[in-house]
Amino acid sequence: MTEVFAVMMITVLAVISPGADFAMVTRSSYLCGRKAGLLAALGIAAGVLIHVGYTILGVGLLIATSPALFTAIQYLGALYLIYIGFSTLRTRTHLAADEDTPRNPSGFAAFRQGLMTNALNPKTTLFVLSTFTQVVNPDTSVWVQLAYGCFMAGAHGVWFSLVAIFFSQASLRTAMLSRQGMINRTIGSILMLLGASLALTPMAG
Repeated sequence: MTEVFAVMMITVLAVISPGADFAMVTRSSYLCGRKAGLLAALGIAAGVLIHVGYTILGVGLLIATSPALFTAIQYLGALYLIYIGFSTLRTRTHLAADEDTPRNPSGFAAFRQGLMTNALNPKTTLFVLSTFTQVVNPDTSVWVQLAYGCFMAGAHGVWFSLVAIFFSQASLRTAMLSRQGMINRTIGSILMLLGASLALTPMAG
């Protein structure tokens, strides 16, 4: 029971901690609407499952013991955030609240952005690896470990779905869209700063 409680508490604290995932869902929700925000949240949950999957399979040990591999993941994640941030910063299309999104990108695009933001986030890598190596007992069955992983993914999905619902409310979205130039610059800058921070912060080793 102590192990279960520890996993739950660590997960909740990790989920509600502001970061790239939060910025990404906020961007998708206010700029592209509720459906895009929810799909981005689903993508984030799927990204967590990727981290859980390779950790349980043992690949996580390779990542944890290979500074070069971890650094490569770190830089890929940083570059992706910088790219998305720069794209948001350069957005010139002005939307009205009854519009969906410029160029009408598919729902898969929102899902993919959420997935890649989380899957390439070294902080999520560290969160999952440290939880499974420092908190979860080595004797814990694979099925229980899978249940922990599903809880982690589910917690991310639920939290960021709530974020998506909040920022896609009609009144709030209308207010944000009326100031979308400033908000795009703010969110774009935050994403780029998060990317730069990831690239410049040594995490491996």
